[in-house]
Amino acid sequence: MSDPARALPGIGDPAPAFDLPASGGTSVSSSKLAGRPYLLYFYPKADTPGCTTQACGIQEALPQLGKLDLTVIGVSPDPVPALDRFAGKFGLTFPLASDAGHVLADAYGVWVEKSMYGRTYFGMERSSFLVDSEGRIRAVWRKVKPADHASLVAEAAAGL
Repeated sequence: MSDPARALPGIGDPAPAFDLPASGGTSVSSSKLAGRPYLLYFYPKADTPGCTTQACGIQEALPQLGKLDLTVIGVSPDPVPALDRFAGKFGLTFPLASDAGHVLADAYGVWVEKSMYGRTYFGMERSSFLVDSEGRIRAVWRKVKPADHASLVAEAAAGL
């Protein structure tokens, strides 16, 4: 779980490195993305209403984001088979990465304590990080609203 005393990565900081299994039998890594801008967006659970709204919004924005040479990667704690089902069901063509051990989520400070119906638990905070071609974080959205996500990303990515 994230250490509240640890400084979380913010704008201008180097993006934490990663190498994760992803949908479609692929993997995603920061080393493969070196020299290219990318968006890491963290979401709680595949095939839930908010996460579906967010993912489908990103999918619709991909042509515009592609013109900006932006790679998009969705990250959740779900296992790869669940990510494959989610991607197939909604025609998602960008990679969905499995951070089952929440190592990357911890590095970004998005594996947080949550509360629902009086129960406290740890889970993924819906957050996004725009990383430039030099590997530095250029924009951060914490607790982003699923319906607003794609337009916020497109606007920020246009400024890279």
